Amino acid sequence: MKILVTGVAGFIGSHTAERLLDMGHEVTGVDNFSDYYDVNLKQLNAKAVKNKGGTIETLDLRIDELSKKIGNDFDYIFHFAAQPGISSTSTFEDYFSNNVLATKYVIDFALKCASLQLFVNIATSSIYGLEATFPEDRAPEPASHYGVTKLAAEQLVLQKSRELQMKACSLRLYSVIGPRERPEKMYTKLIACGFNDTEFPLFEGSQSHLRSFTYVGDIVDGIVSVIGKETLVDGEVINLGTEIEHTTQEGIEAVETVLGKSINMNVIPKRAGDQLRTKANIDKARKLLNYDPQTTLLEGVRHQVNWYKKNFID
Repeated sequence: MKILVTGVAGFIGSHTAERLLDMGHEVTGVDNFSDYYDVNLKQLNAKAVKNKGGTIETLDLRIDELSKKIGNDFDYIFHFAAQPGISSTSTFEDYFSNNVLATKYVIDFALKCASLQLFVNIATSSIYGLEATFPEDRAPEPASHYGVTKLAAEQLVLQKSRELQMKACSLRLYSVIGPRERPEKMYTKLIACGFNDTEFPLFEGSQSHLRSFTYVGDIVDGIVSVIGKETLVDGEVINLGTEIEHTTQEGIEAVETVLGKSINMNVIPKRAGDQLRTKANIDKARKLLNYDPQTTLLEGVRHQVNWYKKNFID
């Protein structure tokens, strides 16, 4: 099948594109290679996709007309592209334009794809709010511009399913870790601090925050498992993550264990909108997708440390 992956140079998008290529699909990826973080890292991710036979186009979903750039003969669309996470440097306009407007334009493009079998929206547990421990029918209470705009994007996609204009689903991901994790995220930053003997900026009180830290390979297992299940997942919101909770402190200790050294902490003021607890309720994913994440936190950290050493340590 011919598959479009938006945000293909990102952390999870690049892993998913590689998996799809390994499965024998033809993959076209698009990315705007924004400077939200080091573009060289995105180029590194993109190179891995290209090395497996993927095609990547540099374009901005908010501006460029997809049909003119890549045609419209896709069987599947996996929509990762977004303004990520909770960041003091990102404005509401950044979140709105990248998460809402860009999604609307990708939907408009999808409706022109006559052979489209499924539109897969990649969402986030941040949609639930400060605590994300619920089944998918829980009323959302997002507590950040990121969560609010990702909810809006999700609903724009599912609207087209309700109108019977296309089959679509939305996958809400939980605290993904592993190789290629963005540099401002917890594990990559911890690993960098450990190797470089610098202080890790720890948000006040966050040691006790609970997270479903889920290895990226397990997340990708769930994402690609929707293929062939178009009717079953149409119109559905599905959580993907591990049911096992760890505190932030346990995450820190896992990195220290793998590195064999302690990491110094610099406690900084807490961050508004940060989730207090995430625990993936994956009953629906088990039922519909036979989803069963297996990678332990320590295994995931080892994979991420090895990736970091290979790419950033001389």
